[in-house]
Amino acid sequence: MKHIKVLSMILLLSTISFFSSAKQQVVKLVCEYHVNPIGIDVQKPRFSWQIASDQQNVKQSAYEIRVAKTEKSLNKTSDLIWTSGKVESDQSVDVEYGGPALKSMERAYWQVRFWDNNGKASGWSEPAFWETGILDQGQWSASWITLPNEKAAEGSRPAQYYRNEFSTVKKVSSARVYVTSLGLYQLFLNGKKVGDELFTPGWTSFNKRLQYQTYDVTAMVQQKNAIGAVLGDGWYRGNIGWGNQHSYYGDKLALLVQLKIDYTDGTSETIVSDKNWKVSNGPILESDIYNGEKYDARLEMKGWANAGFDEGSWQNVAEMDRPSTKLIAPQGVAVKAIEEIKPIKLIKTPKGENVLDMGQNMVGWVRLKVNGKKGDVVTLQFAEVLDKEGNFYMDNLRSAKCTDTYILKGEGEEVYEPFFTFHGFRFLKLDGLAGEPKLDQITGVVIHSAMNPTGSFSCSDPMINQLQHNIQWGQKGNFLDVPTDCPQRDERLGWTGDAQVFSPTAAYNFDVAAFYTKWMKDVAADQLPDGKVPHVIPDVLKGGGGATAWADVALVVPWNTYLAYGDKRILVEQYASMKGWVDYMKNRAGDDYLWTGDQHFGDWLAFATNRSDYPGATTEKDLIATGYFAYSSSLLAKIAKIIGNEADAKKYAELSGNVKMAFVKEFVTPAGRLVSNTQTAYSLAIAFDLLPEKLIPAAAKYLADDVNKMGHLTTGFVGTPLLCKTLSAQGYDELAFMLLNRKEYPSWLYPVTQGATTIWERWDGQKPDGTFQSVGMNSFNHYAYGAIGEWLYTYVAGIEIDELHPGYKHIILAPHPGGGLTNVNAEFNSIHGKIQSSWKIEGGNFVYDVEIPANTTATVILPKSKEKKEIGSGKYSFSVPVGN
Repeated sequence: MKHIKVLSMILLLSTISFFSSAKQQVVKLVCEYHVNPIGIDVQKPRFSWQIASDQQNVKQSAYEIRVAKTEKSLNKTSDLIWTSGKVESDQSVDVEYGGPALKSMERAYWQVRFWDNNGKASGWSEPAFWETGILDQGQWSASWITLPNEKAAEGSRPAQYYRNEFSTVKKVSSARVYVTSLGLYQLFLNGKKVGDELFTPGWTSFNKRLQYQTYDVTAMVQQKNAIGAVLGDGWYRGNIGWGNQHSYYGDKLALLVQLKIDYTDGTSETIVSDKNWKVSNGPILESDIYNGEKYDARLEMKGWANAGFDEGSWQNVAEMDRPSTKLIAPQGVAVKAIEEIKPIKLIKTPKGENVLDMGQNMVGWVRLKVNGKKGDVVTLQFAEVLDKEGNFYMDNLRSAKCTDTYILKGEGEEVYEPFFTFHGFRFLKLDGLAGEPKLDQITGVVIHSAMNPTGSFSCSDPMINQLQHNIQWGQKGNFLDVPTDCPQRDERLGWTGDAQVFSPTAAYNFDVAAFYTKWMKDVAADQLPDGKVPHVIPDVLKGGGGATAWADVALVVPWNTYLAYGDKRILVEQYASMKGWVDYMKNRAGDDYLWTGDQHFGDWLAFATNRSDYPGATTEKDLIATGYFAYSSSLLAKIAKIIGNEADAKKYAELSGNVKMAFVKEFVTPAGRLVSNTQTAYSLAIAFDLLPEKLIPAAAKYLADDVNKMGHLTTGFVGTPLLCKTLSAQGYDELAFMLLNRKEYPSWLYPVTQGATTIWERWDGQKPDGTFQSVGMNSFNHYAYGAIGEWLYTYVAGIEIDELHPGYKHIILAPHPGGGLTNVNAEFNSIHGKIQSSWKIEGGNFVYDVEIPANTTATVILPKSKEKKEIGSGKYSFSVPVGN
């Protein structure tokens, strides 16, 4: 490496790496991707930890885990329920518990220590724990309760309030409440909301899987207690899907509550929902995810969730038969209120509307502070954009009303925020106030699945930084228990194609391991017996599915989760689903291995033009379908090998090879030209390794020629994630950076020039003249095109996954300057720890600073250099002349 200068800091750090005074410890213990989880039903949970060290080149050579029933018992060998003993291994991620299975509602504590590559043992970590939920369906002693004789209705019906009282006379050592519902619930104990989770019990395939939550309420139990819950329609009974489809899963809301109290004298008691509970309607007159909430504060029942409340006007509940669905503990990430933002300005529109600009297209709701007379009505409407004239615009929301209504009780300052709805919006229109709105009356409450942020990317170009901002906000707004396509109109569904193409980017921005683990189980649950995967998960489109690239989510998301987190279990658990989908394609492709049909979406929303020399970028659906057939078959072969199924590995590798040959025969000329001469066709064929090696340069040139001819991208949902990575992999960096930097339509930066704060559904959702695309399909918060984020992290910043060492156990650091950028900084908090890749052009040199966590290694490949530098954990700096 004669042109590479490794700064003297490296030598200094390596010199001190053996000093006995150096510090290293085990930190960030997680169990099944959660910190100290309670109420889980995984029989053999997995442990992961990170190593904090001020040394360089630190590796784990062995570990030891010990488990006990109490924290104190961890220090006494005879009290341990399991110890791994000293295990010679560098594994620090997903180490499986090997002790006796825990019983229901039982807690265990665990610690870990490690030995480094010099044989030195660390101290024991701080204790962590996990706690099981109700593992046996027969252990649910509570009854499902519901409102009797509820009147049928087409639209949203009033929310239901449930309550009961109980007393305790002994000292409480612990109390856990296990709760779920048909519909959404919020639980209260002694007047206070239990937990900070929202939209519980979450959205699953309700007719097959229904989550329950577990809450630690030890500190909330008193001598005299009242327990209560509010139920709203939610996904279960509210509008969902298209065409005002109501009550898709069922027509009755219901509640199930089981509270277990353990006393210090060793006895326990269980409080359950049963016929002794009371029920009533209340101030929430309507609650619908699409249409909003109507709240009449005059109907509030002060103290309804406190002991001693007069429930004389309430009804007795009705007990109902237990649903056939299986009750499961959550494995995903709870929805929570994550942050709050304030409006940046008040706008008086040309029509005279009072509109507040939140400054960010966000998902959630607003908290309203208001004074007024009893019976005054305040209406809040939500929109993403203003129209060309500057007026409030809701047409793109289709039939969704996106309206909250608050009726005042007239008792001084009143504060309102909804219970069971959310909106996707930047602009808020207020009607019914006594005077002009004030900015301090409104606070935006941002909600999404509470995923830990893991990635950041910034560079010298502010517009690209805004693009990264938009990508991350698009993910936050659409990862609300399921990965939805959009958060605002009458849709908000778990479209599989969107999720599939975005999954690598998603795993850079946030920790999505648990999120995808939960959702993929619903993919398998809703998959049809013949292997067909529905278009949306959970499936509310009545079995519509089987579309290429969309249904391939069954393989692609588990595979990308494995790559990002090293998680083999998701491959094992989803294997039957993956195999079912590949076999579905095989059964429909026929003896020629070509998958044809009209059930596919193709390269959705690809660029279209009226140019006579370029009528549009329509890629044949059969080409895309056959390409994905080959790709998913090859993934299945890899996965089979990883999980030890050699017979299937051989079988599906052979299948993939046959499909590739059929692809070339049908869609590729001997000169390397594809029958669909589009950017998507070439990107897919090259990225999916469908072409003979000798044809790849020619195909890459056809791709480059088309990009040069058009001067912009022409890809849709399928081709966009592959375009820049294919160009750069084939030596066309300048074209890839040209596409990134382009500011005119169509491009990633065009929406930025129009003031976008999230990713749009269409390249030209808002046209340069201020008009909009078709109202039928024009979301301004739609993350699919944000898949370019993967290329920013992996190629521009250079943080790449090594497929042979997934979970960033070994990292490839290969940055690529270009596009006029003078500096880039990316950080990624992997499951092993922090990775940093930062470069700048300074004084004619490319200066590169990196950091990788303990117990990992990396290969550094500097620009225009064929030499590779192997490094261990720690911080390093490199410098190489720009022109080299």
